[in-house]
Amino acid sequence: MDDIMDDQTESQDLTLTPATFTPPSISHTALLAGESYTHHSPVPTHLLDTPCVLGIDEAGRGPVLGPMVYGLYYLPLTIHHSLLADTHHFDDSKVLTPAVRADLFEKICTPGTDLYEQSGWAVRVMSARDIGAAMLSANGGGNLNTQAMDATIQLIRDVLEKGVMVKEVFIDTIGPPATYQKKLEKLFPTLEITVAKKADSLYPCVSAASVCAKVTRDIALEVLYDPYSTSSSVPGWGSGYPSDVRCTDWMKGALDPVFGWGSECRFSWGTVKEMLEVKGKAKEAVRVEWPEDEDDGGNMRLTSFMRNEEEEPRDELGNWFGCRVGTEVF
Repeated sequence: MDDIMDDQTESQDLTLTPATFTPPSISHTALLAGESYTHHSPVPTHLLDTPCVLGIDEAGRGPVLGPMVYGLYYLPLTIHHSLLADTHHFDDSKVLTPAVRADLFEKICTPGTDLYEQSGWAVRVMSARDIGAAMLSANGGGNLNTQAMDATIQLIRDVLEKGVMVKEVFIDTIGPPATYQKKLEKLFPTLEITVAKKADSLYPCVSAASVCAKVTRDIALEVLYDPYSTSSSVPGWGSGYPSDVRCTDWMKGALDPVFGWGSECRFSWGTVKEMLEVKGKAKEAVRVEWPEDEDDGGNMRLTSFMRNEEEEPRDELGNWFGCRVGTEVF
């Protein structure tokens, strides 16, 4: 994958979840510092010896602003469909209205509800800064699919290490399903793993994971925008997608000539590159020239790091064991 990420063509949900409550998956400190982090809910004790199904989905793969969030949700196999699909009508988070998403996630997070008592969940919040840094790294090993795979693997490992009796896993694919599934089966040979396109519409546990990820990302966006709320001439940056005019308008108005934007921005995105290079607009980015070291021919001698070139060669072996001193030192 190229270092500069083309704008994503995924199904884009430009509607934001209303901030009716702040879920425990929101870390103001980490978000404002541009750091990635993971949050796990408490594990209901009965899930340690009850066969469980686990679903994983993401939110925010394509936006130029804000984190990408991976959500995970698990519950007993016996109530997988009855609790999530029949009772609470979970579906792909992009199909649900923002208000419904918020209401479902609040129930998941509220002690005493059936969703709280019967299930567990987790999110991996991957900051825009870390996404961009990995994609632009010199070794080129941090493309978005690799980062997504790493997040998926780590979330599954975390839950298994907590002792949850996971038997089946359903995951919304990030590439060819067969390739993705084969890799995960090698890493987790005791699990029955299914990777599928549109898994968030097919498997209720993936739908629930999608809701956890989507609501967390939406509220994270509000937290990230808050420091700009009093100074920005544009009221909000919308969904953070390049196709959202609110996002691009904000970016044009907030462009710093030297630094561009803050840690909320994915600098590896094609949208960013275009905005930084276009001339003739109200705000232009200055071009930075990085000085190169003088060419030394690449033949610098190792001894130059140990002594001055003008120094006389010394008896290194003698110096190692010490050298004689005369009576004048006494």
